Amino acid sequence: MFNLVQITENTYYIDCPSKIGIYKTSEDKVFLIDSGNDSDAGRKILKILEKNNWTLEAIINTHSNADHIGGNNFLQKRTGCKIYTSGIEKCFTEHPVLEPSFLYGGFPDSSLRNKFLMAKPSSALDISEAELPEGFEIFNLKGHFFDMIGVRTPDDICFIADSVFGRKTIEKYHISFIYDVKGFLETLDYLEKMECKTFVPSHADVTDDIHSLVSMNRNKVIEILDRIMLFCRDGLSMDELISNIFSSYDLTMNMGQYVLVGSTIRSMVSYLCDSGRLSVSFEDNLPIWKTQEIVS
Repeated sequence: MFNLVQITENTYYIDCPSKIGIYKTSEDKVFLIDSGNDSDAGRKILKILEKNNWTLEAIINTHSNADHIGGNNFLQKRTGCKIYTSGIEKCFTEHPVLEPSFLYGGFPDSSLRNKFLMAKPSSALDISEAELPEGFEIFNLKGHFFDMIGVRTPDDICFIADSVFGRKTIEKYHISFIYDVKGFLETLDYLEKMECKTFVPSHADVTDDIHSLVSMNRNKVIEILDRIMLFCRDGLSMDELISNIFSSYDLTMNMGQYVLVGSTIRSMVSYLCDSGRLSVSFEDNLPIWKTQEIVS
């Protein structure tokens, strides 16, 4: 882990649980794409940079999940680098308690205020204010999180963040975090048509052909949506639905999984409600979601 891998003349990545991109803007200066999951990741990144006599100019955060911004605080304090991100992600980067609060739907207890859900704060600028290296392209990757972005380097390498997940992750966990299901599926369509030399997903193998990975992610989302429809035929409360989904995939519930997977299931329920396939009513002051027949 934390091995430096060169892809092209100026584009590299650090192989770790959430891949970190490096682009050389000159012989001795670099941009990072994401920063790992904590201060320890930041230390390892800095060690790699120092070993190669590289100075960190800036970090581009694709989004504000803790495993992508966790090294920001350490690296910014040590190097004074600028940090760029997009839209709402800037707020979450500067105020990381927003992530567990959003997931839980209220003030998170201490079990949720951990490094996996809440990074240390860092000062960020909107990506629109960035003086990016010539030839850099920033593109929208909606779906996984609020305003997630991807980065294409001048070497034609695309860092696509959490827009897709790898086979091992899907087969083990089944349910990946998705904030906006419609947006996630539209991003998969976008990636399927995208052309570039190499794709670097954060949580999947680097690949020259994204099509099979896109199909796998799309099929899994459709599978889960179908299960929700099946379980809600006679009406279920949200927690009953979450429990049924967990059990059907033989997943083990804990507080972290409850808020992460639970949030995804809520997003999927919203997607199905918006498309008329689920409806909600209240029984004894309890919201119940029920499958609706689609009349063609």
